[in-house]
Amino acid sequence: MEVQETRVQTDRVLTIPNILSMARLVGVPLFLWLILRPEFGGPKSDGWALLVLALSGVSDYLDGKLARRWNQISSLGRLLDPAADRLYILSTLVGLTWREILPLWLTAALLARELVLLVMVGILRRHGYPPPQVNFLGKAATFNLMYAFPLLLLSDGSGWISSLAAIFGWAFAGWGTTLYWWAGVLYVVQVRRLVRADAMAD
Repeated sequence: MEVQETRVQTDRVLTIPNILSMARLVGVPLFLWLILRPEFGGPKSDGWALLVLALSGVSDYLDGKLARRWNQISSLGRLLDPAADRLYILSTLVGLTWREILPLWLTAALLARELVLLVMVGILRRHGYPPPQVNFLGKAATFNLMYAFPLLLLSDGSGWISSLAAIFGWAFAGWGTTLYWWAGVLYVVQVRRLVRADAMAD
């Protein structure tokens, strides 16, 4: 099974999971444009932005599930899936912070975690290792943030729905940020062990 999966990772590129990931990437600039339209004098398009974000969440679930079920786990997919996740998180952070829905400290905390992970990837490459695979904790953090952001966007209004969205949105944001950093710490520990093992081998 492992040999077959490795061959698929090497040879397959245009798979349905990869196409779903590519579609998610295409949706990133569209989502950012929709969320920032009011800041540039355009009409408010939060409903369409929420739809794009929801479709991204569905495709994120499907691409991983289908890749495992159909043995279509590819090297490209391992890059596209986390890249799409991070770009959606980054674009949402930019949009919601620009509109003053998210406080600057929360944006800084999430971006700092991305910076830490970027440094870890650089260290791994220097030692000849690929980027760390997305673990369950990282996926759970992403799912929490993907729930938090549309709810916080929905909270930018009036009425009981907006108030309820704010409560649940901030709850998911708190859980997601905590898990996001927890996953980041685990990546740091993993990188440290690999680098130490290399040093001992030398």
